[in-house]
Amino acid sequence: MPRILSAWPDAVINLSVMLVMVVTLSQYNKILGAMALLMWVLLIWFARVRRIEREKRFKEYTENVIGNLNDMMYYAMTKLPEGILVVDEDGRLQWCNSVMQDFAELVPQQGMDVEEFWEGLVPKEILSFVPKDGKPLEMEGEYPVKSLRRRKTADNTVEEFNRHFLIKYRRLQANKDYSRMIVLFAREITPYEDLKVEYANSRTAIIYVQIDNYDEVTQGLNEAEKTSLLLSVSEILEEWVTSLAGFMRRVSSDLYLVILEQRALELEIERKFIVLDKVRQLVNKNQLPVTLSMGAAVAEKPSAEQSMNELDVKAQSGLDLALARGGDQVAVNRNDKMQFFGGRAKAVERNTRVKARVMSHSIRDTMEAADEVFIMGHTREDYDAFGAAVGVALMARSLNKPAHIVLSNWLDSVEKIIDLLEKDEAYKDLFVSANEVSISTALEPLLVVVDTFIPNLVAAPNLLERIKKVVVIDHHRRSENTIKNPAITYLEPGSSSTCEMVTELLMYFDDKVKLGKLAATALYSGIVVDTKNFSIQAGARTFEAAAYLRRSGADPVVVNYLFKSDYETTVSLAKTKAQSEYYEGGLVVSYIDNIIPNVQAIAGQAADGLLRVEGVRMTIILFQMKNDTVGISARSSGDLNVQVIMEKFGGGGHQNVAGAQVKNTPILELKKAVIDAARAYIAETDNPTIK
Repeated sequence: MPRILSAWPDAVINLSVMLVMVVTLSQYNKILGAMALLMWVLLIWFARVRRIEREKRFKEYTENVIGNLNDMMYYAMTKLPEGILVVDEDGRLQWCNSVMQDFAELVPQQGMDVEEFWEGLVPKEILSFVPKDGKPLEMEGEYPVKSLRRRKTADNTVEEFNRHFLIKYRRLQANKDYSRMIVLFAREITPYEDLKVEYANSRTAIIYVQIDNYDEVTQGLNEAEKTSLLLSVSEILEEWVTSLAGFMRRVSSDLYLVILEQRALELEIERKFIVLDKVRQLVNKNQLPVTLSMGAAVAEKPSAEQSMNELDVKAQSGLDLALARGGDQVAVNRNDKMQFFGGRAKAVERNTRVKARVMSHSIRDTMEAADEVFIMGHTREDYDAFGAAVGVALMARSLNKPAHIVLSNWLDSVEKIIDLLEKDEAYKDLFVSANEVSISTALEPLLVVVDTFIPNLVAAPNLLERIKKVVVIDHHRRSENTIKNPAITYLEPGSSSTCEMVTELLMYFDDKVKLGKLAATALYSGIVVDTKNFSIQAGARTFEAAAYLRRSGADPVVVNYLFKSDYETTVSLAKTKAQSEYYEGGLVVSYIDNIIPNVQAIAGQAADGLLRVEGVRMTIILFQMKNDTVGISARSSGDLNVQVIMEKFGGGGHQNVAGAQVKNTPILELKKAVIDAARAYIAETDNPTIK
């Protein structure tokens, strides 16, 4: 027994003290001294026997432990359900236990690169022993990995599945004769990860489903026809929800509530909500198809952190957004971010102007409460944005309110109409540059934004931040990125142009409003531009608005003058068309890789011109705006939605007319990405998977 573990030295000290006491006692009493001596001798004998017994038991204990230690270590290294792997700094295997052999897809061999039998197991950064940026690397840590595996099923098909592992590592510094090592411990956590996935898949998803053109498809139908049509819609929806193991209830004549699990919603997202296509095949007796809009939201947080009421609000806002974008689509709120699906049907033009009348009165009341009115459109104004701004300015001036149209620094497209207006005394001091605008004297300023709802596209973004009360008037389909908390939002995706919307507002605004020849011409030119001379997106209300403007003095001769181009522009337009490329499905793409005057107008005209070619359904023109910015102008013949494509590149617009601006991407690289996105969309539209 090692001396350091022996109790005998302490016993010797105690016995020595006792012996001194015995000797002292015998000096006073011989008999008591003899008895004490006898007891002391017996105590020595007992202590010796006990010492011998303890040493024997301890020896047996240590021999037993040492004898089993190798077996214990061997079992721990080979039999415990945790893989152990030792690699050198080059990522080559030095040793692993048998459990690691079970975890790996191939049988590991000494000296084999770890990537050969388990790709991604050892990140390159933990193999390096060299400190980065002067900071020492961690000597230990952990990270998750997953391994893709394949197995045969009962029907001899091969299925893929993932095994999940938590890897802990520690760097080992050996002596100078050996390379440095890293030991890794792999513990399988697949059941835990599967449980997490199951928990996520079982979360609740709420969907509001609305027949977005209910009034239109039921107009003129008798009760039997209406009931039959709505029953057909309900049957399709019931079959759809049943296939997803969900629950549906009809809330009103045109509104349904659907509750699903997240797994079912994910499945429908993969199928791109083909139920929209099925319902669209239903038509009324006038051959008008039924279209649906949906707003969906899924619980992303535990129920303790997110109430069902919050989920309901998100789903309802998604439905509102889908309707504002023109309907026939689904807005899904996941991770507080909107995704859109569908949007293939044209936005339906409303047959009545009730909303225009209500909005006109609301805007009038809002203007009367303001002491100064600012109007602006999107940057690089076109005739629709400019004409609409002029119309709104006339509304404000009819109420004797100071009005200013804020213009951006790029006015190539509308220079001619600005020159004509500035020569007229009636429009003196109406226009102000975005760099010079000031609201220091206005206590209650009002900002009216026309032809856009995207904050970073307005002519003067700083003005949008400074003025709290904002009115938005636009005909583009709404996207997630929109002006926050406007006082009034008037969006009509079914309208041909913002100028058409403003013209209708003028009809109900005030009898005192007198357009005059130039203002009427500016509004008329905006309608002409966005309808491509009344060839697309022109409904009955479009022609009624145009007729009102003609009666107010709009001059088609002046409009024709505004749209004339110079020789250089004509040549650039021809070059752009000449280098265009045709792709299967009716897609034509071209680009302008040098910075030239009026490039945006040229791109738009080229896109419009190529769209008139037989068999062409979509045209996309890319153009260099600045050294770091590429613009995209997209057009559609009507059956394809270019807005959906442009949203992928941070833009937006209308179903037939859309655009985007992309920074820090070479034009040819962007061209390839745009072509890939457009072709994928066309293929998906032409070949919907109906299950």
